[in-house]
Amino acid sequence: MQVYNNIHNLPSFTNAVLTIGTFDGVHQGHVQIIKQLVQEAKEINGTPVVITFYPHPRMVVHKDSQMFFLNTSQEKYKLLQDLGIEHIVVVPFDKDFSEQTAEVYIKNFLVEKFHPHTIIIGYDHKFGVNREGDYKMLEEGGEQYGFKVKEIPEHILKSVVISSTKIRQALQSGEIGTANEFLGYTYSFSGKVVYGKQIGRTLGFPTANIEVNDFYKLIPAIGIYAVGVYSEKFNQHYNGMLSIGTNPTVDGKKTTIEVNIFDFDDDLYDSILEVKLIHKLRNEEKFETLPELVEQMKKDKVATEELFKG
Repeated sequence: MQVYNNIHNLPSFTNAVLTIGTFDGVHQGHVQIIKQLVQEAKEINGTPVVITFYPHPRMVVHKDSQMFFLNTSQEKYKLLQDLGIEHIVVVPFDKDFSEQTAEVYIKNFLVEKFHPHTIIIGYDHKFGVNREGDYKMLEEGGEQYGFKVKEIPEHILKSVVISSTKIRQALQSGEIGTANEFLGYTYSFSGKVVYGKQIGRTLGFPTANIEVNDFYKLIPAIGIYAVGVYSEKFNQHYNGMLSIGTNPTVDGKKTTIEVNIFDFDDDLYDSILEVKLIHKLRNEEKFETLPELVEQMKKDKVATEELFKG
């Protein structure tokens, strides 16, 4: 797979079949769009190309700095690659790009950079300054410059919007099963193992403190979770339980992410762990004593092991 970050130095794509979007999550609604793209390209012996943006247009146009995403860029690219996409063009979205007229966007961007055979886009797709460009204008551009325009059906587009909203809401409320169902895969995040207070080790449940390496990655709700863990250092998969929270029993103040990996006791500092969310076990609680906390952690471990047996 090739990822292009410079739109002024693109190769000549053979019979390019394009679609354009942010594709955050690459969930089941997106999958239908990508499958259509790949099939269209296959039928004409063409090249399926996904055009996406960085940063997200809303962060530039509306200066929305509170956005959190289901995928990091690398996660998104891998998911698209698994669906058959070999070329991803990442458009550096800035003020100048956002202020192009719709006509300039079609002529100088789509036509000049891609020479498309077909563009697959939604009926409600907007582009250009003040979102003045629409599907009809793109069709007119196709007649002028010699490319086809095909519409993504309305029911698929609605599925994309509904799914994206529900996935975010589910993760933010700890409904992991719902999020994973809409995604079509297990939600995960990655981070570097850093030094913590090492309290878990004294309780018989040593934990790896994870520092997520992407500020905009959406982290699920505070709580205790059953998780799968992949260690890059050891190239191994493990089961475990995850705590996202402030550790109120030991008067914690800062939100931390800690994972207890079952049947594991080795050095992970400065290595990368990927954590896959399977199920939320319970909310975070403050216990009166540390022994009470330990007893609950034992119950959490049993519940997690039962989940993985199932």
